[in-house]
Amino acid sequence: MSRVHIIGTGGTIASRTGAPGTAETPGNTEDSRRPGTSGSVASDSVGDLIGALPAAAGVESPEVTTEDVMTLGSYRLGLPEILEIAAAALTRAAEAAVDGVVVTHGTDTLEETAFLVDLVNGTDTTVVFTGAQLAADQPDSDGPRNLRQAAAVALDPRFRGMGALIAFDGRVQTARGARKAHTTASQPFHGGTTVGLFRGEELDLVAQPVRPRALPLPGKTFGTTRVEVITAYPGSDPGLLQHAAQAGAAAVVLAGTGVGNAGEGYAEAAADLVSAGVPVVLSTRVPSGPMVPLYGNGGGVDLIAAGAVSAGHLNPFQARILAAALLAAPSGTPTLTEFTTLFSDQR
Repeated sequence: MSRVHIIGTGGTIASRTGAPGTAETPGNTEDSRRPGTSGSVASDSVGDLIGALPAAAGVESPEVTTEDVMTLGSYRLGLPEILEIAAAALTRAAEAAVDGVVVTHGTDTLEETAFLVDLVNGTDTTVVFTGAQLAADQPDSDGPRNLRQAAAVALDPRFRGMGALIAFDGRVQTARGARKAHTTASQPFHGGTTVGLFRGEELDLVAQPVRPRALPLPGKTFGTTRVEVITAYPGSDPGLLQHAAQAGAAAVVLAGTGVGNAGEGYAEAAADLVSAGVPVVLSTRVPSGPMVPLYGNGGGVDLIAAGAVSAGHLNPFQARILAAALLAAPSGTPTLTEFTTLFSDQR
């Protein structure tokens, strides 16, 4: 009998209007909960979500096991919570009795958590992330269908070895390169590589991604590793790079304009940070397409020459996760040269 393990973390798929919510930080006790509000709040356990699963899981009567790591809207997650989810997923993926792992997660920051899992999942067991755009108490909630499809992907041997995937609204895509690109659409994620498509309940394999080597799971310092994202725009201040470093950032991701450009003073500011041992990763604020150094006069060519590391195809937020993972690696903080090499290997 196949076994799928489902990890619940909260999100819209587990949310209901008027449910109790925590006003403080994750981990609060019942005593600190405020009354129900008119907004949707994550409240359902993963056990509440699995009623519709067996009918369309892709195999007869799969064994389903569950655990709740947390029950939060993903906009409330920090790096410690993301690491906790990734560690739980990796632990289950490594169990011989588990054929597939599904993680239910809010869509706001799903791309960050799923990407960290993709970075560290060196097993053949695929971890599939899913969620919902409509809360659990909505009569047309997309959560049950997304969960059924995610379980089907997790149990399908054709998708083994793909690291971490996102199954949402009939499409299966790699976590690497994915990005939430629409606030309310039933399919909110763009980017990545589409590896599977559903036709009704039939699942087609359409691509086989090439994956880089897996990294080790970051140490606990991942949760306190500060990597800031600075966005370039007309009139933006390059001094923000220096300010981020002075405020304690161990690395900075610059979301440049176009293919990875920035205005006057940014190349000099990047050079100052790099010389001080603070890596600068150059990405782009554009939703699709890679960072490509093409322009001088403060553009990507000058920024890379100043010592910035190319993010390649990674968006700024996944580049931030990779930077934090490298800086918190169990082997210790890499040198700038090692950081550049490791980043290049993983992009």
